[in-house]
Amino acid sequence: MTPDEALAAVAPWGTPRLVPAQGRPPKRIFTAFREIRFTVLLEGSGESVTAVELWWPGEGRTSSVRVLLDGDDVVTTPAEDLFRKAEERGWTVDRTDPEYPFIPGVSLGFTRQTSQQVPRTPQGLPLYVTSVLVGGEHYYDAQAR
Repeated sequence: MTPDEALAAVAPWGTPRLVPAQGRPPKRIFTAFREIRFTVLLEGSGESVTAVELWWPGEGRTSSVRVLLDGDDVVTTPAEDLFRKAEERGWTVDRTDPEYPFIPGVSLGFTRQTSQQVPRTPQGLPLYVTSVLVGGEHYYDAQAR
């Protein structure tokens, strides 16, 4: 999808905010649908969408919008349960960086970092993911090597 197509796709939700790269096309488009924030990434040349990241509503906020992974709400299901179920499906969850685990081949990345006061695991990680990134088919290939 081109940047113009991405802008048209999110326009019904409100006015998106563009973050331009110096002298080049925008690198990110920020918008929200109800309480769920979206970041549309236009990496590399900026000529096409490379990924979309969806962010949880934030501390103390809820949303009627659900972000599902095989029926589990990504931002309300404990992260370790999400990852265990992914592994039961035969997917590999790369936890090399525990704050940014990802599933190569499926091209899903997660953020487990926040400065907000939220429930945490004994290791200090937020109990729930704070965002999920959906990338193209080979988005995480370089990191998975």
